[in-house]
Amino acid sequence: MAKGFYPNVNFCFRVHFPVSGDNVDVGFQSVTGLDSTIETENVNEGGVNHFTHALPVKKKYGPLVLKRGLLSQKSPLTKYIKGCFDNETIAPMDHVLIELLDEQNNPMLHWTCSNVWPLSWKVGELNAMQGEVLIETLELNYNQLIFND
Repeated sequence: MAKGFYPNVNFCFRVHFPVSGDNVDVGFQSVTGLDSTIETENVNEGGVNHFTHALPVKKKYGPLVLKRGLLSQKSPLTKYIKGCFDNETIAPMDHVLIELLDEQNNPMLHWTCSNVWPLSWKVGELNAMQGEVLIETLELNYNQLIFND
């Protein structure tokens, strides 16, 4: 195949959060929820009862789900999430940037999620019978997804 026609791999990526004025890059093991859907409304054809039109109504996004090993020290992102849940005050982040990287760690593609705020914060199972990394799961709501190549 010619150069540039190979599919991209999904394991080399970076996530940027603008927290406390800093652009924090936090290592995650997985990112899901980079999706958008157009919701529709069905309208019956006037005079023809066997036909229905599906009309676009609005766009729906995400949620963005991020997983990583639980950090022993609080990162700026963890402090932000904890503050949202402890104080019950949601201060949306302007954007979150997810970059797909090439072999030299240069961005190839990126997605920007706008008006981001936390929906849930979960810590995985504590289990004395298994020696696994404790996983933290962040679920974030966003209202716009922009894909750039």
